[in-house]
Amino acid sequence: MDKPLKTPPPYAIASVDHALRLATMLQLEGGLTVSAAAARLGVARSTAHRLLTMLVYRDFAVQDDSRVYRAGPVLELAAHSQSQVSALRAAALPHLRRLTDLLGETANLCIRTGDTARFVASVECHQALRVGSREGMVFPAHRTTAGLLLLAELSDTELDGVYAEERYAGRPAERPDLPSLRAELARTRRNGFAVNSERSERGLVAVGVVVHGADGTPLAGLSVSMPAVRYDPHRLQSLVATLSAASRSLEAGLAAPPAGRPGSSAVTSRSDETRTDAGLDA
Repeated sequence: MDKPLKTPPPYAIASVDHALRLATMLQLEGGLTVSAAAARLGVARSTAHRLLTMLVYRDFAVQDDSRVYRAGPVLELAAHSQSQVSALRAAALPHLRRLTDLLGETANLCIRTGDTARFVASVECHQALRVGSREGMVFPAHRTTAGLLLLAELSDTELDGVYAEERYAGRPAERPDLPSLRAELARTRRNGFAVNSERSERGLVAVGVVVHGADGTPLAGLSVSMPAVRYDPHRLQSLVATLSAASRSLEAGLAAPPAGRPGSSAVTSRSDETRTDAGLDA
């Protein structure tokens, strides 16, 4: 039976409709100028500019040096299926709560989308001085714990694709120095963990490890974040051991077939051909 035709809601909010239409244009069609957006929506340029500015603020869009608006990190997140991210988050939350109870610090789960890292789950600790929830926030991948861990899982060719010069047209200053980044990723691979010491935010330290899918594909970064004044390097081994145990437990849960569906994995890992644009911190 065909679905009934859509009808506009009785109390439509034009500004919301315009913002959603712009987000769809950016995701499906690419770059958009203020003039083009105004023409497409049939609104004044000032109105289009305000709408696009709000999309930038909420990470649905970015503006390059040529003043063209493009899809932002939130829209790029569509590279991950919604069901996969939801399943990953649901499976991770009990482990994040356990980490917070054990370590007394805020625990996070983060995925990578292209050259950005996005927090998909965060559980705050109860200390008066603590790192707040970063859930939903987006950071440059190379400046975060999880981002470094997930970038370290890429081949040289895949890393070149993520940081290709043409992807930074109009924003060259945002492109990291690749030789330096490669050296850091090599250290991360050798260590099996990453430490972010005030790299993404002043006064904050994070330690993290990778979470892999059943086929070995990296899915996310699992970390704890703490105020720099409370970080003790002598506890690093203990932190990594606790995080690694949590990661293994989460991986085992993800590999177990869902109830009623023998043989199927709880979270399906992404295919190799989309790995370059996939993917914590604090």
